[in-house]
Amino acid sequence: MSLNHFETDAIRIQTERSQFLEHSTPLYLTSSYLFEDAEDMRASFADEKQRNIYSRYSNPNSTEFIDKICKMEGAESGYAFASGMSAVFSTFAALLNSGDHIVSSRSIFGSTQTLCKNILPKWNISTSYFKINKIDLIESLIQPNTKFIHAESPTNPTVDILDLERLGQIAKKHHVLLIIDNCFATPYLQQPITFGADLVIHSATKLIDGQGRVLGGVTVGKADLIKQIYLFSGNTGPALSPFNAWVLSKSLETLAVRVDRHCENALNVAEFLERQPKVKFVKYPFLKSNPQYALAKKQMKAGGNVVAFEIEGGIEAGRNFLNAIKLLSLSANLGDTRTIVTHPASTTHAKVSEEERADAGITPGLVRISVGLEHIEDIINDINQALK
Repeated sequence: MSLNHFETDAIRIQTERSQFLEHSTPLYLTSSYLFEDAEDMRASFADEKQRNIYSRYSNPNSTEFIDKICKMEGAESGYAFASGMSAVFSTFAALLNSGDHIVSSRSIFGSTQTLCKNILPKWNISTSYFKINKIDLIESLIQPNTKFIHAESPTNPTVDILDLERLGQIAKKHHVLLIIDNCFATPYLQQPITFGADLVIHSATKLIDGQGRVLGGVTVGKADLIKQIYLFSGNTGPALSPFNAWVLSKSLETLAVRVDRHCENALNVAEFLERQPKVKFVKYPFLKSNPQYALAKKQMKAGGNVVAFEIEGGIEAGRNFLNAIKLLSLSANLGDTRTIVTHPASTTHAKVSEEERADAGITPGLVRISVGLEHIEDIINDINQALK
């Protein structure tokens, strides 16, 4: 086991060098791999050998990316996907059977909510939801057919914190799995497995890539669970492409230094917003005024790059704020070098009912800012003029 620091492993974990002794891992653009003879081919397909057969199953670039995430998260194994949502769906689908039940936080990404509400019921898979401030009610939602508890922390888009240790205790007590979406924190800021998670999911499209270039996803965790996910995904085809895996593995080399600056900028933005008269409230994990500050400090190294705040005036005020932005970006992405502003009630969660938005803490005037790496004065100046 490596005793290196996070930053060192992010740079130094890589595939075995070829005969050319390249310093940086090359891009392996190949769909398939050769076998030495008939016996080698037979043993490989019988899973008696660990080797590349077809890039839908594994590729040197995706393997390097997975190995890094596993080391960062303290996981036994993993599988990389074409997007964050393919990671969520494939993980769920691989582990669930018709008639199973999920317990999920109400505060989850809009597409994940659509998956649980509209798609999984087609296969007789049901979901019960809990509010993030009602964790102790989870036990009353668990049924004999409950397969796992699922949650995000911090949540998207409200940046709320869930007590991961408590979730792990509940899951263990009731012999169900705990799956945590760790997208907002990245492995650099938080490792849910240390608090009892069985599987951790990332949309690598966000901070892991960090520059808005490629899509990707990854699930890591216990080897026996990943084997089920691997067999399902290898046969259904949501694999991460070698090129995107190569990009994402390179991105991990700078994850720590990028996220440090993201967090510094985000805290400055959150503290600025707290002082603005048109802002009703601000949510950011490492704001000292945040009721969840102590919990965030327990679980996370820093607060991440996303700030949520409520503008007085409801949906129209949120839309007007977006229309007044000049420098920052209006985009559906987050975790980019560029600061991105969204208004969930009129965009990402517009198709969710008003009642469901309220249950998830998505108020009419809520604005989510993914704070980037521009100079902090330029970020704040644009937010300030838009508020005015």
